[in-house]
Amino acid sequence: MSLRERKKLLTYQAVSDAAIAMFLERGFDKVSVAEVAAAADISKPTLFRYFPAKEDLVLHRFADHEDEPARVVAARAQTESPLDALHRHFLDGLERRDPVTGLCDVPEVLAFLRLLYGTPSLVARLYAYQSRSEAALAQALGDRLEDRLAAGQIIVVQRILALENWRRIDAGESADQAYGRAVEAAERAFAQLRSGLGTG
Repeated sequence: MSLRERKKLLTYQAVSDAAIAMFLERGFDKVSVAEVAAAADISKPTLFRYFPAKEDLVLHRFADHEDEPARVVAARAQTESPLDALHRHFLDGLERRDPVTGLCDVPEVLAFLRLLYGTPSLVARLYAYQSRSEAALAQALGDRLEDRLAAGQIIVVQRILALENWRRIDAGESADQAYGRAVEAAERAFAQLRSGLGTG
């Protein structure tokens, strides 16, 4: 990574962190883009060059995960099917308490997810990120019609599993308490995918 790219990445992170701190304190809809730009010591036009929409200030944290399913499929062993690789990766994420799986009770992560799921415009924008994730996965699978259908089902299943896990945590369960049921739900979901898709 070049120095310029590193600086750009650091700016992305600093602006996003400043924005999220303000959103958590006052609420997403009560903080203007101009206030975020002022807090980050950049102009509003500069902010929009980094983040095309206000919602992207929050969802920037998902950007690294956008092509994660596609990367998992591309990096799998030749003897492992795409679905098996994604299943294994999701279970590994649960074990690591990866926030993307929803099974994470770190207070800062919980606050972030409450902000995300409690703000309709953020939820709507999240679907755009997931749509790009779906397209990347479809391409990794071969980009035929059946691959696009499979990718759509897989991404939706992972989203629903993550949301169910977060709901348990938000209701007061610890990640350790919810882990067993999260694994069981993932096993059932991937078994249903495997059966429905007719592939291993």
